[in-house]
Amino acid sequence: MEKKFYSPRKIFIGGMGNTERIGIGGDAPVTIQTMWKESIIDVKNDNEKLHQILIKINELKMLGCDIIRFAVPDMESAESFIEICKLSNIPLVADIHFDYRLALKCLEGPVAAIRINPGNIGARDRVEAVVNGCRDKGVAIRIGVNSGSLPHDLADLVGKKELSRAVALSMTAAREAEIFDELKFDQFVVSMKASSVLETIEANEDFASKYDIPLHVGVTEAGPLITGVVKSTLAFSHLLKEGIGSTIRVSLSSSPENEVITGLEILRECGKREGGVKLVSCPRCGRMGFDVHGFMSRWQNKLLSMKKNITVAVMGCVVNGPGEGKHADIGIAGAGDKAIIFKKGQIVRTIDMKDADKVFEEELKSL
Repeated sequence: MEKKFYSPRKIFIGGMGNTERIGIGGDAPVTIQTMWKESIIDVKNDNEKLHQILIKINELKMLGCDIIRFAVPDMESAESFIEICKLSNIPLVADIHFDYRLALKCLEGPVAAIRINPGNIGARDRVEAVVNGCRDKGVAIRIGVNSGSLPHDLADLVGKKELSRAVALSMTAAREAEIFDELKFDQFVVSMKASSVLETIEANEDFASKYDIPLHVGVTEAGPLITGVVKSTLAFSHLLKEGIGSTIRVSLSSSPENEVITGLEILRECGKREGGVKLVSCPRCGRMGFDVHGFMSRWQNKLLSMKKNITVAVMGCVVNGPGEGKHADIGIAGAGDKAIIFKKGQIVRTIDMKDADKVFEEELKSL
C-alpha cells in the first residue's frame, strides 16, 4: 500500500530586527539551517568578536543559508546572543536545554525562534512559560526530540524491543505537540533526530502520516564530512521525495559552510532548489596539468555566493577541459605552464598559469 503523508501547515519565523520573515512548511521552499560551532559567552563585551561573527553570518547567508542556530547554555551566552540577534541579517534560533529561564531571557531580544527539548526542560509549567513568552513575542518554537531523551516508559519499551526507537521518537514528539495544541499555540516545528539513517526516515514518516506539523529533518551526530554527507544525503533524498521535510540541517563534524553547501546541493539534486552557480570539476588524475583542488579551495565559496545562474567547470587537463565541460557557461583547465579559459566548449583565452585566477575573474565578471 502506498504511504500517505500530510502536507505541512505553514508557520513563520524572523521578521524582527534586521531579518526577513521566512515561511516554513506549506508552499514555502525548503529552508537550509546550520549551527554556530563556537562559544559566544564573551561576545557582549568584545566588539571585534561580534563584528567577526556578523561577517561570517553574512557569508553563510550568501552561500544559501536561511537560518542559524546558536547554543545558549548560560545567561552570559543569552546576553551575547541578544546582541548578535540585534545586528544579524538572518533569522537566529536559540538552542536551549535544561533551563527554561534561558529561553525567557533570549525572548528579550529579536530572536527568530526558540529550540527546546521539553523532555529535559522539566515540569509542564516551565514549558508553558516558554510557550506563553513566545506567543507574546510572536516567536516560533522548534520541538527537538532525540533518541537520548525519550520518556522513561517509551525507553523501557524500546529496551524490551517491544517498540522501535523510531516510533518511540515519533510518539515522544506527538506527546509534546499535544501540549502545544492544548495551549493553542501552532507556530512550531518538530524534529526527531537519530544517528541512524533508517531510524530518521522511519520516525519522520510515522509522524508525517499522522500530523500536518512542519518537520525539521536531520541526521544527528552524522559524523565527519564524508560520513555525514552520505548519511544526510540518503535520509534527506528519501524523505524529500515523499514531501517530508520543511527545513533541513546537515549535521557535520565540519564547518558551517560545508553544512550549508551540502544542504544546498541535496535540495538542488532533489528538485527543491533552482538557480545559482553549479560547479563541475574533475577528480584529478596523473594527466593533471592544472591544480583543480587548489583552484576549487580558493574559488568554491566565492562562486557559490554569486547571484548568477551559471555552470562553472574546473578541469585538470585539456582532455577533460572543453570536451567534457562543453556545457559549462565558463570553465578553466590547463597543461604545462598554460591555462585555458573556455565558454560553452570554445576556448576564449590561453594564458600563463600564474595569471589564471586573475583572468578567470575577468571572464567571470563578463557573463
